[in-house]
Amino acid sequence: MTQTLSGKVALVTGGSRGTGAAIVRRLARDGADIVFSYGLSKEQAERVVQELEALGRRAIAIKADQAVGSEVESLVKAAYGAFNRLDILVNSAGVFVTGVAGDPAADPVAFDRQLAINVKGVVSAVRTAIPLLSDGGRIVSIGAAGASHRAAFPGIADYVASKAAVAAYTRGWARDLGARRITVNVVQPGPTNTGMAPQEGPVAEMLRGMSALGRYGEPEEVAAAVAFLVGPEAGYITGATLTVDGGLSL
Repeated sequence: MTQTLSGKVALVTGGSRGTGAAIVRRLARDGADIVFSYGLSKEQAERVVQELEALGRRAIAIKADQAVGSEVESLVKAAYGAFNRLDILVNSAGVFVTGVAGDPAADPVAFDRQLAINVKGVVSAVRTAIPLLSDGGRIVSIGAAGASHRAAFPGIADYVASKAAVAAYTRGWARDLGARRITVNVVQPGPTNTGMAPQEGPVAEMLRGMSALGRYGEPEEVAAAVAFLVGPEAGYITGATLTVDGGLSL
C-alpha cells in the first residue's frame, strides 16, 4: 500500500475501539504517526499502540474524558508536543444515548453528557488544534447519517441533533480555515458493526431492511472514507458531508 500520509502526524479521539480504532489502524497503514485518546481501558489502548508500532509507526495513547473541555485541550496540546507537529485531527469519540421525547424515565444527565462529548468535545478539540495544525492540514469529524437524513427509529432525536450540530460547525469551520488550506469535512456513517451498534442488536434487522445494500457497514469502510478525506487527493474537498450508510438514507 502506498503510504500517502508518510511524515504526517494524526490525532484521533476515541481511537482505542470500534470505528476510532479502525481509523487509527488505517491512517497508520497509510504512513501517519498516531496519537489517539481513550476513555476507559488502558490495556485495550496499549494493545492498539503495539499494533501500530508493529507497522513501524510511532504511536501514543492518552487518556482523556471528551466531555471535559480542559482534558480535551490538554490532549490536543500533548499530541502536538509528542512529535512537534500536527497535520490531521479526526474527531471520532462519541456516545449514543436514546430516549423518546417526553419519556419520564429519561436520564437527563446522560443526555447532557452526550451533548458534552458529541458537540462540545469536538468544538474544544478543533479550537485548540487550529493554531497547532500545519497549513494544508485536515480535520474530519464522525457524524451520523440521521443528522441530515431521516431518523431511522424513535428515540434518537438527541443523538442525531448532536451530530447535526457537528455538521453545521464543519461547514462554518471550512470557511474559517480555507485561507490556510485546512480542509474540514464530516463522515456520516449509517449502521456500523461496532460495540455501540452491533449488527445483531435489537433494531439490526429493521435497519438492514431499510438499507439499499441490505447489510451493516464495517468500521474499516468508514475508516476508508476518512483516509480519503485526509489524503492528498482530497485537497479540494472542504465543508462536505460524505455519507457512508449503504443507501439507508435514500
